[in-house]
Amino acid sequence: MKLDVNLSIPRKDFDVNVSLTVSSSQVTAVFGPSGCGKTSLMRAIAGLESSATGFIKMADQVWQDAHYFRPAHQRDIGFVFQDASLFPHLNVFDNLQFGLKRQAKDKRRVSLEQAIDLLGLSPLLERSIDKLSGGEKQRVAIARAVATSPAVLLFDEPLAAVDAAHKQEILRYIQSLHCELDIPMLYVSHQMDEVARLSNNLLLLEKGQQLASGRTVEMLSQLTLPFAHYEEAAAVLDTVVTAHDDDYGLSSLAFAGGHITVSRDNLKQGDKVRLRIMARDVSLSLQHPEQTSILNILPATIESMVNEGHAQKLIRLNVGGQIILSRITAKSVDQLQLTAGKSVFAQVKAVSLLI
Repeated sequence: MKLDVNLSIPRKDFDVNVSLTVSSSQVTAVFGPSGCGKTSLMRAIAGLESSATGFIKMADQVWQDAHYFRPAHQRDIGFVFQDASLFPHLNVFDNLQFGLKRQAKDKRRVSLEQAIDLLGLSPLLERSIDKLSGGEKQRVAIARAVATSPAVLLFDEPLAAVDAAHKQEILRYIQSLHCELDIPMLYVSHQMDEVARLSNNLLLLEKGQQLASGRTVEMLSQLTLPFAHYEEAAAVLDTVVTAHDDDYGLSSLAFAGGHITVSRDNLKQGDKVRLRIMARDVSLSLQHPEQTSILNILPATIESMVNEGHAQKLIRLNVGGQIILSRITAKSVDQLQLTAGKSVFAQVKAVSLLI
């Protein structure tokens, strides 16, 4: 089951032109600066932009083409907005019931109990909406969307108004939906940490134009794209927990290029873990460092490098077929005589677990 979209959406300053396919059990992030057309795209998919032209197909059902436009209430979509938009006169349970009633009984694939369990809402069911925190309201909004048994889930910057502590909590819940629900999901954001953590694929928009799209792990490490040149530029590695060092509370995570050692953090052997390695946390050496406190030292080959202003260089490193980035000074590049094709050792000073 997949969602196919090819749309042109007229706006005052520019048209939004997007072509994408999202498969079941995948999260496609739509990324770009404010005003680039992300929300317009989501609204068009939901059937809320009648001026949009093009083609939308969900599985074997055409939602829109040159001759047909399925209205929003007939599109099998769960939509989560920035604002939770809950009914203040209903408690949590009744808000969820409202979502459930939107879907005919014979088409329900997700039970109310499953939606409650997926978002951890059992302790909140009798609580009134005005007694909820911002993060709790968004969890209820997500559960209400899930309870409609949608064919597609759309998230339009759902964490924009949530504080940092609750943001991490909700990201874990959204990850659980990704694993449990066999449906396509689109996630709009302009926050790189959310994109790196959640998405399988990434679409980059700028002033309505689709600049690039592809697998997230590849897009983030492309030196020709803007992601690599942000202050928080980072590479993403998908790894598997292979061993534990109980004496020191560490875990070993394997990927194609070797192993990364991290704090155990309740990891279990066999767990799949996504890592984020910031470019600023990777230094380079021509020889394997000895007597160092850095645990993660990986043999690598320089693929390419670009200037970042006058003082810095951004370097793309191949580690056993996987890519990481390093941001170091131009002086260091000259002193080490670094060039494309040269073998080096990447010293990874810090690793973030995206779980």
